Amino acid sequence: MIRSAGEKDIGVLMAEDVAMLRHALVSLLNLEPDIQVLVEVEAGDEVLPAARKHRPQVAVIDINMPRLNGLDAAAQLRVHLPEVRVLILTSLGKPGILRKVLTAQVSGFILKDGPPEQLAQAIRDVFQGKRVIDPQLALMAWDSGENPLSNREAEVLRLTGRGENPEEIAKKLFLSTGTIRNYLTTSVTKLNARNKIDALRIAEEMGWL
Repeated sequence: MIRSAGEKDIGVLMAEDVAMLRHALVSLLNLEPDIQVLVEVEAGDEVLPAARKHRPQVAVIDINMPRLNGLDAAAQLRVHLPEVRVLILTSLGKPGILRKVLTAQVSGFILKDGPPEQLAQAIRDVFQGKRVIDPQLALMAWDSGENPLSNREAEVLRLTGRGENPEEIAKKLFLSTGTIRNYLTTSVTKLNARNKIDALRIAEEMGWL
């Protein structure tokens, strides 16, 4: 859905795959005196083409988008349209997500369950060049601690999460199958997990993969 640009100060691209939520957010934002949603999209791979066409000042992007996730869509904007400020909107209140967002160098990150006026103010803040991080997320990141996994342990867990077995991982990393199994065992121990699947879940939630 495309809206023509008005005389408002801040043009916004809204990227959210849940239609009902997207329409609600667009309607609320368009009630603001200084904000106009220029275009809305429902998939991550639509973000860059829509931004190129409509040239918004701020892109509000859900982190969990089909076909291309929100952080990858934000990375495309940073390369091709660095003047567009990116505000990540998500329901994923996991401590490791904040690290991924900061690594992506976006302008802001807030939770979907916040009040509507928080989103409007966050858009204004990032438009003015400020960094906006939801206080709850910042506190979660502070409490999450340091990554106990070595680079190799994290790599083995990541490949395991992609469905590769120890033999396949060993061949890819030029290591023995026994060494790969040892990495998985130490990862489970370090994360106080029940098994490798639980270790993978913990590591992903903490943003360590």
